[in-house]
Amino acid sequence: MAEDKKVTLKINDNGSIRVTGDVELLDGEGKPFPKKPAFSLCMCGQSKSLPFCDGSHKTNGYQNKIRVPE
Repeated sequence: MAEDKKVTLKINDNGSIRVTGDVELLDGEGKPFPKKPAFSLCMCGQSKSLPFCDGSHKTNGYQNKIRVPE
């Protein structure tokens, strides 16, 4: 797989999941959202544009710090 095709999901502290790479995001009925080279998914559940992040986590007190178990 070419490096530019590699899909990466990064869980940001106190924020969203950043998705980069050649990925197709589907809704619950299997319909694709418009493709983008990178986007952020909401983790706090308060975004006005779910499933995408709109920055609501910055003002609603949402906190997370997810790490790989050792």
